[in-house]
Amino acid sequence: MEEQDTSLIYHLEELRKTLLSCIFSLLIVLPFCLYISPFCLNKFISFIIKGNNISLNFFAPVEVFIIQIKIALLTDCIICFPYIAKKLWDFILPALYENEKRFIKSASFISSFLFILGVAFCIIYILPLIINFGIGFQSSNIKAVFGISNVINLSLWLCLAFGLMFQIPLITCALIKGDIISYEMISNKRPYVVIILLIVAAILTPPDIISQILLFVPTYTLFELGLLFCRNKKEDKNQ
Repeated sequence: MEEQDTSLIYHLEELRKTLLSCIFSLLIVLPFCLYISPFCLNKFISFIIKGNNISLNFFAPVEVFIIQIKIALLTDCIICFPYIAKKLWDFILPALYENEKRFIKSASFISSFLFILGVAFCIIYILPLIINFGIGFQSSNIKAVFGISNVINLSLWLCLAFGLMFQIPLITCALIKGDIISYEMISNKRPYVVIILLIVAAILTPPDIISQILLFVPTYTLFELGLLFCRNKKEDKNQ
């Protein structure tokens, strides 16, 4: 009993050190992120409105400053993510079996890649498309005036939504590989998958049909690619 208590205290102490290291890394990098946040904000806005003769407007004295803080915090997390991931990995590593280590390593890499892919797809294709769609309603009597807070908040939310929804292939393969569901079962339930993805897309996006469709289409495509990968693996295994 005493040995268990000692072991628990040791692990709690190691967890405390790990979390403090992660927090300190965020605090150390934060001033640099605050310094570059105006540059990042301007570059981001220039990218998503490129080719359009529009400008974003702010309606409160500290509105842009608050947005710059949000950008700095997000940049801080992105820069520190590799270090934080390594510290957390070092903490849980001793408790894992060899096959669990291999699975988590591969799953973490694929998950990070899919998240970055989803964010990049959103920034490069979706956000400019949404801006152009909004400008399309402009007429001689209607002038497009975009608020910077609305555009940035929408952009950050959509980037997060696309990053999360791009995890679908990994989730699908993990469920099939773990024998939680069979390939035949999920492939035969495509109509239900479509409904579920539409509901999730509606939850993760603003209340407009365009954003929901733009999120649903690539997500369902990735679901089909995940199924195709699992089918090929299954065929190779049976041969």
